[in-house]
Amino acid sequence: MSEALSRELIHAAPKVLLHDHLDGGLRPSTVLELAHDAGYQALPTDDADELATWFLADEPGGDLVRYLEGFSHTVAVMQSASNLTRVAEECALDLAREGIVYAEVRFAPELHTREGLSLEEIVTAVLEGFRRGVASAALEGRVIIVRAILSAMRQADLSETVAALAVAFRDEGVCGFDIAGPEDGFPPTHHLSAFHLVQRENFHMTIHAGEAFGLPSIWEAVQFCDAERLGHGVRIVDDITREGDHEVLGRLANYVRDRRIPLEVCPTSNVHTGAARSIAEHPIDLLKRLRFRVTLNTDNRLMSGITLTDEFVSCADAFGWTLDDMEWLTLNAAKSSFYPFDQRLALINTVIKPGYAALRAR
Repeated sequence: MSEALSRELIHAAPKVLLHDHLDGGLRPSTVLELAHDAGYQALPTDDADELATWFLADEPGGDLVRYLEGFSHTVAVMQSASNLTRVAEECALDLAREGIVYAEVRFAPELHTREGLSLEEIVTAVLEGFRRGVASAALEGRVIIVRAILSAMRQADLSETVAALAVAFRDEGVCGFDIAGPEDGFPPTHHLSAFHLVQRENFHMTIHAGEAFGLPSIWEAVQFCDAERLGHGVRIVDDITREGDHEVLGRLANYVRDRRIPLEVCPTSNVHTGAARSIAEHPIDLLKRLRFRVTLNTDNRLMSGITLTDEFVSCADAFGWTLDDMEWLTLNAAKSSFYPFDQRLALINTVIKPGYAALRAR
């Protein structure tokens, strides 16, 4: 790790998180308690430490099916309004405790209807949890803003409904729309009506693209769906070649960089799902050096056993990042957020930049 960027410094620095899944970030102890209360008996163990280890996908290039198996358990215990509120409250508090000052957390409402909750009730419960978590953080002297992104599952057919739901809650704490799920075989163009709805309503969207699948997914997300951000987006490196001592960008890579389309990069998750072989071989540093609009994110904190602090530590270790690099990535994330411009500017000028200036003055 670079001496200029220690874990202590990273933890203390203000951070911004744009790509984090609510059902991928539960506390293991909470999973156990909620399962017990709901009579859910399919967990692999009733010991919190063992359960945390079971969820952890810590083998590089591990089995994606095994990685995704964990979500069957977290989603199973997130089927009541009270459980959704608790999970969201703990999420906001956990993020605040590691120095995150702004977060956009996504979830798919359609996954939480098994016990009869309406989509509106699900969103209301999650937003209430975020409000409670923000209030609890404030009592600890921590300030955080948490907003929701509603995801539609790309292998299903509710995307237009979820897009309309996101727009309906735009003044209550929902800041954008997303599609998630398997890329291969389920291109974003299958959901054009949802994206067009979002566009007509002058709302925001991000699209999972360029994670496990390649350039066609990114191209469709950008050119047909007009994605404002790319969830992961790391396969854009497939359009970058090495010639002698420099890199040459193809037309799509140039377009994404020229348009400053943000990449919501999640290195540890990419290693665990096989999208990258290791942190050291992950393309995030190349993309950063080429000045793409790179942001650093967690994806699924439970399944990857990480925090955003851990992500920065791992990358600092692998690439020698300094505090300047960390600030650059954090400002990228703040600028790329779906926060209104005036508030975004205030966050940058009154929280993020002063926070990094104070760290330099230590």
